[in-house]
Amino acid sequence: MPLQPIQAEAKVKLDFSDVTLVEDAKRLEAKGELVKILLFPEEFGGEDIPANVVFVPKAAADAKALITETLIKYVEDDLINKLTVEPEYKGNSFVPSRIVMKASHSDKHGGFEPTIKVW
Repeated sequence: MPLQPIQAEAKVKLDFSDVTLVEDAKRLEAKGELVKILLFPEEFGGEDIPANVVFVPKAAADAKALITETLIKYVEDDLINKLTVEPEYKGNSFVPSRIVMKASHSDKHGGFEPTIKVW
């Protein structure tokens, strides 16, 4: 089964350019506007530490959860054994604009490179 790219995107145009501090993101989390997620999934050893935590809208968190489920299946099927997760930011925003994931296998060609467009 060839691996297919996935792109997930929120339907509403969002702008988090004024969220420049973790405290700003936590305030929006308390209001239900953002959700805390781990960039590198806990299922693969990701820890709840500042370098691995971002705040995103619920739609982006849901997309990340779906992609993580897919990654788990690919690991179980021995299709991938390496994963990198990189947030991309606009300006000084603390909320990533995109989350780029790259999964591959050290002994096989191809890969899985989903991107979540956050805002």
